[in-house]
Amino acid sequence: MTAAPSTLADALIATGPDPDLAGKLALYGQFVGAWTMAAVMHTDDGQRHEAKGGIHFGWVLGGRAVQDVWALPGFFHGTTLRIYDPGEDAWHIRWNDPLKQYYTHQIGRAEGNDIVQHGRLDDGTAIRWRFTEITRDSFHWIGDRSRDGGGSWQLQADFRAKRIKA
Repeated sequence: MTAAPSTLADALIATGPDPDLAGKLALYGQFVGAWTMAAVMHTDDGQRHEAKGGIHFGWVLGGRAVQDVWALPGFFHGTTLRIYDPGEDAWHIRWNDPLKQYYTHQIGRAEGNDIVQHGRLDDGTAIRWRFTEITRDSFHWIGDRSRDGGGSWQLQADFRAKRIKA
């Protein structure tokens, strides 16, 4: 008989990907570790705000999902749960920011060398979040939105991340 996990961390955190899905899970699994980020946020009124923050990615739920925590002091502090769906060959992405009360659901897939996530806000606004320029030790993350069904996109966030720990 196996002992039940004694803490939430014991029940949540996994040491690596589920071996049966390791190849597919590598899409987001490549980010597991700790990162710093230099962020530029763009507001609706045209203001630009720069800040520095951190990101931590890890394996969770028996190695069947990747969870991350993004913290940008003064702007947001939230977590994403990324779960691979073999039937759709896509990822269900759920962002939760209790600080700003901002929640999204997106579908993520590889598009060439990038990872692109598409979703809609409650008011119908389309959102697109992208990981680009991905290397082992860096990535560029771009968040934008469209109020005309994808005809044009407005940049909201532009982050440059550097790995500090694998």
